[in-house]
Amino acid sequence: MPVRRLPRPRTLRARLTVGLVILLAVSCAAVGVAAVLELDGFLTRRLDEQLVQAGTRFPESLEHRPPPHDDHDGDEHGDTRTQATGTFGARLVDGTVTNKAVVRSGDPAANLSVDLTATDRRVLTAVPVDGRPHSIELSALDDYRVIATRGQDGDVLIVGLPLEPVQAAVHRLEAVAGIVFGLALVATGVAGALWVRWSLRPLSRVAATATRVSELPLASGEVALPSRAPDLDARSEIGQVATAFNRMLGHVEDALTKRHASEERLRRFAADASHELRTPVASVRGHAELALLHPGPVPPEVTRALERITAESARLGEMVDDLLLLARLDAGRPLERAPVDLTRLVLDAVTDARAAGPGHRWMLDLPEEPVTVPGDGHRLHQVLANLLANARLHTPADTKVTVTLEAEGGSVRLSVHDDGPGVPEDVQPHVFERFTRAEHRRHPGASGGGTGLGLSIVAAVVEAHRGSVGLESRPGHTMFTVRLPQGPA
Repeated sequence: MPVRRLPRPRTLRARLTVGLVILLAVSCAAVGVAAVLELDGFLTRRLDEQLVQAGTRFPESLEHRPPPHDDHDGDEHGDTRTQATGTFGARLVDGTVTNKAVVRSGDPAANLSVDLTATDRRVLTAVPVDGRPHSIELSALDDYRVIATRGQDGDVLIVGLPLEPVQAAVHRLEAVAGIVFGLALVATGVAGALWVRWSLRPLSRVAATATRVSELPLASGEVALPSRAPDLDARSEIGQVATAFNRMLGHVEDALTKRHASEERLRRFAADASHELRTPVASVRGHAELALLHPGPVPPEVTRALERITAESARLGEMVDDLLLLARLDAGRPLERAPVDLTRLVLDAVTDARAAGPGHRWMLDLPEEPVTVPGDGHRLHQVLANLLANARLHTPADTKVTVTLEAEGGSVRLSVHDDGPGVPEDVQPHVFERFTRAEHRRHPGASGGGTGLGLSIVAAVVEAHRGSVGLESRPGHTMFTVRLPQGPA
């Protein structure tokens, strides 16, 4: 079964709080371990001193049985009244326990009774005879601190005191330290979280300002940046961040102001140039058409030149009109807003497309009930006409083009699908930008023409209607989808 990792704190506030609690926990653990070890060593040394003071009187008294009479001097029962409760004594001869006893509270006659197991006897035999205290564990009595010395008769005398008082005191200290340190960790965690939160309030205000800036539409138009982050002590890290952030906002605001001014100058130039070009282009076209109507003989070369002038002036006039429309849409000029019957508009646009491209197969998928949206009927017709012209110009003959219209959830979806070669992948991200053309990638059977402004007009008009337009394309499947909101005009 895989081991699940503990979740890592993600916010700076959580990391600081967790780090503070971990440092305190390590400190508390170090203090607790040191205190427990020190107390255990101190109490063990006191117990060793008691063992040394007790000497070997008790195990020596076990060599001979006490006399039957009681003279109240403590010798009748192995001198037990002069020994601390729990004192253990044993006598070993040639590695064999011959005598053993333990001082118990209560009846002196029962003080000497103790039953040792074979394991206990082996433990006693293994105690070094060096006169130094050693810790052993007797299954019959529990943990003991014992000293083994050699007697006058060549025997080994062992005297011991129980470790239970020492262990009880150490365990009590462990419990008290655990409770106190646990409460300290909880209190520190709560207080630390509040302190860190209070300390990071300036950083939170900087983050809030950055969030408001990130929500602004910075791509185009005039942008008013929010108020700067609060001024803080520049000697602190947060103050340095706030100062640098405010300086960055100043640079961004200056850049946005210059960009907006440049866009406005470009829009005015495009609008003025388009407006001024309309008259001379129309004049050139008119003179060319008038020359073609001349009744006298005209050389064929001149006739072809006049026809080309007429065609190119017409194309230039369409481009000028498109540029003027885009400039007006960029300037935010409102469009006409009235109920538009999209069903009738689709029928008219497909009829025109069928006449312009008889080699294509034009299909309709319309709902039974009319679909209306608020907007500019002329511009919406231009949207659909541009999409159909795009399908006609960039696909070979016999391509199937299907126009679908349906209402769904308070909006209208209008799609133009064809089974042509598709839009190249490197062109798709820029297909709605101005003057984007992929003529070198067209199918050999596709028609020429186009100014590269048709789809950019589609995107601008749909955006002006608070809608959206998207493209999904691969070989054999290309679909432009326009979504428009339904609502009151």
